[in-house]
Amino acid sequence: MKDYEVIAFDIDGTLYPAWRLNIYILFYFFAHLSFFLHYNKVRKILHRTAPLPDLFEYQARLLAIEMKCSVAEAKEQIQHIVYDGLKPFFERIKPYRDVEETFRKLHEAGYKVAILSDFPPEQKGDLWGVLPYCSMVLGTEQIGALKPSKYPFIILAMALHVAPEKILYVGNSIRYDVEGAGNAGMKTAYLLPFWRRILHLRFRKADVCFESYRQLQDIVLQ
Repeated sequence: MKDYEVIAFDIDGTLYPAWRLNIYILFYFFAHLSFFLHYNKVRKILHRTAPLPDLFEYQARLLAIEMKCSVAEAKEQIQHIVYDGLKPFFERIKPYRDVEETFRKLHEAGYKVAILSDFPPEQKGDLWGVLPYCSMVLGTEQIGALKPSKYPFIILAMALHVAPEKILYVGNSIRYDVEGAGNAGMKTAYLLPFWRRILHLRFRKADVCFESYRQLQDIVLQ
């Protein structure tokens, strides 16, 4: 662990339990069911798309085709329903236990701490108090490619002036976080889901598997 210079984190499902958000937005989701069904199709395409000069524009164009509306209308709905509409729900979400403490201790130990997320980090407000400890906070949409593309991970490393192999990327998704960061040359830490914890089933492709942020602290700061 002493070889790492940066500990970088995903947000959604990594800093907070995804199931909590799913419960809070249940009625909101069904109120906008038609939109979200089309929008999810578009996001699946974007997860397989090469880096783009303007991902927001391409996203709106794909959604306009799906919903048979103008690009301007698609942009307005994405902004209103997703980026602005979901923002209030994050004010109610509680992070995993010891998240803020983990960021603080990593920072105090001399690590650069960073965030790389597929959705705009600013959508989550102050990110549960971890922002003061972060050297870099990036959204992949602004970079032009969603995970698992290795492109946003490489951009993160370049922005931090650190070689990818000196970065430990922490996430909860095998495909997007572990495989995406691994393909970019980074080491990976996988937050085990509940069923893997019960079965004591690690994921061998991840360099680190952990069940809690206190355990992650013990591993990194040993």
